[in-house]
Amino acid sequence: MTHTDTRYMALALSLGRGGEGNCWPNPAVGCVVVREGRIVGRGWTKPGGRPHAETEALAQAGALAQGATAYVTLEPCSHQGNTAPCAQALIDAGVSRAVAAIGDSDPRVSGQGFEMLRRAGISVKTGVLAEEAARDHAGFFFKTEQGRPLVTLKMASSFDGRIATGTGQSKWITGPEARRAVHAMRARHDAVMVGGGTARADDPSLTVRDLGVAHQPVRVVISRHLDLPLISQLARSARDVPLWLCHGQGADMERKQAWEGLGARLLPCASRGIQLDAHDILQQLGKAGLTRVFCEGGSALAASLLAFDLVDELIGFTAGLGIGAEGLPSIGALGLGSLEAANRFDLIEVGPIAADVMHRWQRAS
Repeated sequence: MTHTDTRYMALALSLGRGGEGNCWPNPAVGCVVVREGRIVGRGWTKPGGRPHAETEALAQAGALAQGATAYVTLEPCSHQGNTAPCAQALIDAGVSRAVAAIGDSDPRVSGQGFEMLRRAGISVKTGVLAEEAARDHAGFFFKTEQGRPLVTLKMASSFDGRIATGTGQSKWITGPEARRAVHAMRARHDAVMVGGGTARADDPSLTVRDLGVAHQPVRVVISRHLDLPLISQLARSARDVPLWLCHGQGADMERKQAWEGLGARLLPCASRGIQLDAHDILQQLGKAGLTRVFCEGGSALAASLLAFDLVDELIGFTAGLGIGAEGLPSIGALGLGSLEAANRFDLIEVGPIAADVMHRWQRAS
């Protein structure tokens, strides 16, 4: 791996991240076209998943793509979908070399994109910054391989792990800087998800605010009985910002019709005992195209996801105050009888956010 290849791939990865949260159901790919040491084209996956990154970069490069090297963060697609295959676009543009970070696990592509390029006489190099690319495309891989989106569970709590006082007051445990960081995280995910209890107690809007972001993530609320207030911020904005409600098969028909009338999309899900089945919730979200979901609680939903090993990343914001045992715990009952039964996460980042501490963990390897 040369320093030059690494440098241009790092740029392509950076470009691809600019599409996160805005290009599902497709992956957030970045592409850089380089000819004789000069960047002649840059591209990333556009809103809604198309145009693809390669198409954008090649259009910018024009005739200068002839004999150039294309750096792509994911194997170029080889199948005819709503757009022509990106591998064919690279061939038609006359690039002489293609450098890819990682292969595509989608069975419609897997290895075939690289093979198309090689058959056309294009030199192909793979594995450049593969670990970084695997992290960036993890949500797309989860949807392709497991049928569900990647799940990030975010919790903002007191030093003793409480998310509200005994009377239910929760605004605000963490400071404005931490809340602004959360909005930036929302913007990089396809959807923001909360449980029905949180929606009822907090009347949240679940939107990205004060960052100048043009798009909004889908708002997902988990409510078995659809017993959510029809006069709420979510209800008032359902026609303007996508609102998806995951509910049980036996939800009241009048409530279903009321929410559909307000503009919400309803996703029926299977039940497990008295709760909705967390596995099926994520499968339904995956079928709907989501690749990255940012879960903001509450405690019952967090416990359900953790209990069934469905959390891929944890992000915690901890404030310097104690609320006490009467406060609401950030995670509901898990029924663990031993520490060995608890899912472990690896710490990957920690640092201050003004007066609070942010810590980020990923599923233990």
